[in-house]
Amino acid sequence: MTVTLRLRDKDYEVRPGMTVRDALLLIGIEPESVLPTRLGELITDDEILKDGERIRLVSVISGGSHPPGSPRVGGSR
Repeated sequence: MTVTLRLRDKDYEVRPGMTVRDALLLIGIEPESVLPTRLGELITDDEILKDGERIRLVSVISGGSHPPGSPRVGGSR
């Protein structure tokens, strides 16, 4: 069997027995760009994937305000 990793609307299948991190690298996803969840619970990237599991990957979104005194790129102040 396989393990299914789902990111947005796309499913990726990998073999069981590898870590989440290794699976992400294998399918070309940067581990730092997603948060893996199993049954709605956050898991770490060193978790070993088990046969038949479905892991949902949630994209990490960054941005927001700049700390005081930090340089800004583009735009006006």
